[in-house]
Amino acid sequence: MILHIDMDAFFAAIEQRDNPALKNKPIIVSGNSIRSVVSTASYEARKFGIHSAMPVFQAKEKCDHLVIVPGNMKKYQANSKKIMEILSHFSPLVEQVSIDEAYVDINGLKRLFGSPEEIAHAIKKHIYAQLSLTSSIGIAPIKFLSKIASDMNKPDGLTIITKSQVKDFIFALPIEKVPGIGKTAMKNMAVLQIKTLGDISKYPLSLLTRKFGKMGHRLLELSKGMDLSKVETNYIRKSISSETTLSKDIFDFELVKQTILDRSQSVGRQLRKKNLVCENVFIKLKFSDFSQITRSKKLSATICSSAAIFNEALALYKTILLKKKIRLVGVGVTALKDKNAPVQLQLMPQTDKLKKQWESVDSVVDSISEKFGSNIIKKASLNTLSNRRNPHGKES
Repeated sequence: MILHIDMDAFFAAIEQRDNPALKNKPIIVSGNSIRSVVSTASYEARKFGIHSAMPVFQAKEKCDHLVIVPGNMKKYQANSKKIMEILSHFSPLVEQVSIDEAYVDINGLKRLFGSPEEIAHAIKKHIYAQLSLTSSIGIAPIKFLSKIASDMNKPDGLTIITKSQVKDFIFALPIEKVPGIGKTAMKNMAVLQIKTLGDISKYPLSLLTRKFGKMGHRLLELSKGMDLSKVETNYIRKSISSETTLSKDIFDFELVKQTILDRSQSVGRQLRKKNLVCENVFIKLKFSDFSQITRSKKLSATICSSAAIFNEALALYKTILLKKKIRLVGVGVTALKDKNAPVQLQLMPQTDKLKKQWESVDSVVDSISEKFGSNIIKKASLNTLSNRRNPHGKES
């Protein structure tokens, strides 16, 4: 049995816990600007139709007495660390997949902690006793169903899908509930009249792969109750990104360039802090009409320096023919690997030397920033940027 735990409105719940005046009030955690987006909404705010990633101005339109609280990532990370420590007391097999959720392999724990239900209740009890935060837990024989189950009875929920229930559960599960199913995939689902995950099994693999690519094979396996995914204790994040909503919609190349540089430095710091390198760089642009695009590039060699990330991101930006003003700029990296893992040498000696020089510079800057704060040292070209954009960037 695999347990998936997801904290309830994590950032907002922490703010309500630490400030009694916010209890039972509709609050969102976001930046100070009306142009920011909602990071987390309390359950009181969700009753008004407010959700994460919604622009703050839209959230305020839905609830005129909404309270906006600036985020405090260090505080959230400290709470996250304590939650993971609690989980590790129950099982050595814990896979943290985000700041507020994790998978736990609870097989073989019955003699120590009781049934799956008793283990879930004990975990919830320990977290609430130590942190005054509620959580929702899903338990199932396969990994992907445990995640779906944890979302079924929020907040403070517990849902268990037994082995005998898997077939009927999958047969009735709305296809849009399956992780990874986006808008494009849903259009194809409608054409094929696929409404539930169980409907997938009616179609041959050849058709599914033609319509959905690699996902087609996985969907067919899931429709038959097959998921070989294990709880991975050496889990490496799939991506790191950083984005910011600008203080006003812009068309200015130099300002976008500065913003890409700023976000690239943030991503680079996160990579190096986790001792990772990347093989892909991407940029994200959201326009004045809230439409958005992404562009990505697979690299010939791994990188982790901020300068290298910036150069690749800027090159991607230059390929885009702008027709609308830009509202949000984001930079990210994927295909992450351990920096110390052996790799095939592909760089020319001179290029490799330059790469190492930039990484050395970044390491020094990281050390200074860690000791004295992230704003103590920065690129000269960014001096004019801080007053021209929303200072609350979103990182993931």
